[in-house]
Amino acid sequence: MLRNYSVRTDLALEEKERFESDDVEIQGVVLEEEYDEEQEIRVTRVEIRTENGAKAMGKPVGTYLTLETPDLAMPDEESHKNISARICGYIRELIEKNTGEKEKDISILVVGLGNRDVTPDALGPCVADHLSVTRHIVKEYGKYAMGADHVSLISAVVPGVMGQTGMESTEIVRGIVKETHPDLVIAVDALAARNSRRLNRTVQIADTGIHPGSGVGNNRSGLTEASLGVPVIGIGVPTVVDAATIVNDTMENFISALESSESLKGVGEVLRSYNPGEKYEFVKELIAPHLNGMFVTPKDVDEMIHQISHTISEAINMLWTDADKSPA
Repeated sequence: MLRNYSVRTDLALEEKERFESDDVEIQGVVLEEEYDEEQEIRVTRVEIRTENGAKAMGKPVGTYLTLETPDLAMPDEESHKNISARICGYIRELIEKNTGEKEKDISILVVGLGNRDVTPDALGPCVADHLSVTRHIVKEYGKYAMGADHVSLISAVVPGVMGQTGMESTEIVRGIVKETHPDLVIAVDALAARNSRRLNRTVQIADTGIHPGSGVGNNRSGLTEASLGVPVIGIGVPTVVDAATIVNDTMENFISALESSESLKGVGEVLRSYNPGEKYEFVKELIAPHLNGMFVTPKDVDEMIHQISHTISEAINMLWTDADKSPA
């Protein structure tokens, strides 16, 4: 019964919320949440610890850190510096967990997934564009050329999409990994969300890798430790929601309006009796067929992609600086 409907989302947090709304507790899945009221930053940690939990969630065993803040969509430089520092701290945490490395001089390959010609999907390529790559400098002149005692060897690649190259991104990255031998891969991609309020305001960091296109039903071969042979940290920001989600959110507001009306209160209560999955499927059946596969993005997505890509690239750049290793 729990899997009889499919909600487009790449966020582990939203998968966990779906079960909570059905009053179902998942064995082997732990959720912890902290909220910084002053800076309006909410961090949720979802840990999938067992294979049964992974099967129920539809996601691999691992740690999923979700940072939510309205400041991610605001053009405030100080806020973005703070967000970058936090993201860097969480990346370092997952690096240490998965590689055992505490020092900074490790080799990291950053993969910018997506299509730079499609703005909502251009996050990965834009992050790669803004990176301070160091591998070639350290290889040629040594780490002291960077003016630091510890320097990560950062390299970057934008493999494009299958429609452009005729190859899976995993095939391209696997060849690069085999040739350059990085200790770790960081894959950056745009995601799909279930909740429109999370668009361009959420960053998910996971140590389970990433599956390009999964949120929009365009499943490609995943970039994971199993497929590449090295640990993979996935970083993603939701930039799109499907049309059914928007209609479903509108329906929720409509039901609330009905419940506040004396004459129509009964109708609202009947509709409220359906669980979220049933309402979502009901909406999908009612909306016009040509809208069922439509995905929607905010009108200022070009500005958001430019801004957020700088924030994420700066977090990765901090990996070889003397910034504080712990989240702010």
